[in-house]
Amino acid sequence: MNQKNLCFILLLLLQCSVFAQSNKFYEKPPVFPECESVGLNMLQACFDNQVFKKVFNSFTVPDVVLKENYQGNVVILFEVDKDGAFRVIYVDAIYSELKDEAKRVFDEFPKIKPATYNGNPTFKQYSFSLKIPLVEQTITTKDLSKDEELAELERGAKQEYDSVNANLKPFSNKEYTSQLNIPFTHEYYSRFGKQINLVGTNSHTSSKPYTYDDVSKYYDFEAEKEALVKTKSSFAGRKLWNERLVRVEGKDYWFTVDPIFDFEVGKDTEADFNSTYNNTRGVNIQGGLGKKFNFYASVFESQGRFAQYYNQYAESIKAADEVAIIPGRGIAKRFKKDSYDYPVAEAYLSFTPVKFFNVQFGQGKNFIGDGYRSLFTSDVASPNPFLKLNTTFWKIKYTNTWMWLKDSRAVVIDPEGAYLSKYMATHFLSWNATKRLNIGFFESVIWAKTDNRGFDVSYLNPIIFYRAIEFETGQDAGNAVMGLSAKYKLNDNMNLYGQFILDEFSLSDITGGNKSWKNKYGYQLGIKYYEAFKVKNLMLQAEYNRVRPYTYSHNTVVLNYGHNNQSMAHLWGANFSEFVLIGRYHYKRWFGNAKLVVGERGLDFNNGIDTFSYGGDIYRNYNDRPYDTGVTVGQGNKTTSMFANLQAGYLINPATNLKLFADVTFRNFNPDTVTPSALKSNTVWFNIGIRTDLFNWYFDL
Repeated sequence: MNQKNLCFILLLLLQCSVFAQSNKFYEKPPVFPECESVGLNMLQACFDNQVFKKVFNSFTVPDVVLKENYQGNVVILFEVDKDGAFRVIYVDAIYSELKDEAKRVFDEFPKIKPATYNGNPTFKQYSFSLKIPLVEQTITTKDLSKDEELAELERGAKQEYDSVNANLKPFSNKEYTSQLNIPFTHEYYSRFGKQINLVGTNSHTSSKPYTYDDVSKYYDFEAEKEALVKTKSSFAGRKLWNERLVRVEGKDYWFTVDPIFDFEVGKDTEADFNSTYNNTRGVNIQGGLGKKFNFYASVFESQGRFAQYYNQYAESIKAADEVAIIPGRGIAKRFKKDSYDYPVAEAYLSFTPVKFFNVQFGQGKNFIGDGYRSLFTSDVASPNPFLKLNTTFWKIKYTNTWMWLKDSRAVVIDPEGAYLSKYMATHFLSWNATKRLNIGFFESVIWAKTDNRGFDVSYLNPIIFYRAIEFETGQDAGNAVMGLSAKYKLNDNMNLYGQFILDEFSLSDITGGNKSWKNKYGYQLGIKYYEAFKVKNLMLQAEYNRVRPYTYSHNTVVLNYGHNNQSMAHLWGANFSEFVLIGRYHYKRWFGNAKLVVGERGLDFNNGIDTFSYGGDIYRNYNDRPYDTGVTVGQGNKTTSMFANLQAGYLINPATNLKLFADVTFRNFNPDTVTPSALKSNTVWFNIGIRTDLFNWYFDL
């Protein structure tokens, strides 16, 4: 190597050495406004001092830490991003309250000039230890971004997991303004019934369950929950009395996870067993991704034994090869000697692409009406798969629902043991004609899955009349019904409501006055009185329902208006009249409910001698009727019934609707003729329990 080349190499190495030694002058730490006049070599110390100063001036040591005279350190890992924004990545502390306070303080830091490398903005990560109790101290932040051997992508990858925690935010109850459904229980819905029914509101109250977004315009869920908060500092205390068990919120997502309980024990004085009970354990998960997408799932594992009359009914509607169907829940297997095991799952996805349009797909229940009962679509049957579209604009809400149902009776089961599938499609148009009057138009059709017909795409059309399609496909191809509803607001506290359902109608038979079986219809009349007699939080309700024989039934028995051997409308089926009186009251976390149901219905005899269908059992062929004229409500084995229930309880956790309750039920069931399917009963049923109240139980059979 000649001398010239050697000098060149030495010069090059010298330049590289100088660059490596002076590389630090190409880096600048983040700069607070107070440090802009400080020299480069003092910028880091100024940054450290400003961080401590702002923490020291804003940090409030939580009461629980002060009470326990804690002395120690809080280690805080934080980042200043390329925009100069502070973000906590991780906090190490014994108390969760210290962690929350550290995150709160850094959330209030202002944006500053970001760190730079070679003149370009870059992020920096630091950590420092804060002494507790707070004292004046000199801190030196440790720069966690100086591993020069790591490439930019590698460094980012190593920080990805911690950045998930860094994106977490204080939980802000986004549930209360989301497109999630408010769990439908009559008791809970009565609490905001007045607010959504004020004269002049443009609300639509028939199609249930409501979404939180529907109701939050009229009712402040968060404020109502805050008013019930108990002052609890411990983690266990907060979770038991005030909060959801797991609640997580990030920049574009949130979710909650909660246990579900329904532990009950009781005594039926008429039963030949010692006690009644219910043992439900489950989990509830819900959340949101972005602003337009929400999800929900509840899974229940249950075993139970109920009052004797309820057990007998559950076994009378049993599925083929199974022991019972628990009304409103699902198919049950035998558990031990005389109890039932009935698992249930409900879930749905909710998507709102634009503000006036929401679509839901899942497994659950739907209800149409303003009353305790519905003659259109009710929640008395088991959960079923559904697709629902809600379109809201101007003074209109239009609900389209498609449902997948089952007929699980032994007489229709296929040779391979599969339950028969059928489908149900409904349209409900709600129109606020004036600020006091709402009018609703309803239509529905049920058709069965056969070898030649599955899900009929004709019924996917959201704006056609089902009756026309029924005529085109043949009378026996589907069972269509139509209905009309109305609600009138007398004032802010009182409203009248009603429904009329029409299954089949013959004008000539009505005018002939012969009471033809063809006139299959029913109606509902009701009134709700909020703040009754000027008593705050007292709601009174009276309702009358009457449905003529053979309504909801069909000569093709699989086309009845039912699912899993239960009615999709009123739980009594047809051929009945009923009066319902309800009172509900709550004060802070205490609540009380009273219910009286008296009615008359006509049952079949089914005694081997008289096998006619008298129109109450919607699963019977209406061609099995004993006569064509002279058909009246209550015909057949006339049965009177009285059901009364008193319940009182305490709301343990408003966030999850966990309740402690006790109730007593009186039931008298008195058929004119006692038969194997119509047993006389006089029940007194005492019950106490703790329940996560997410759905309606209907024991008033």
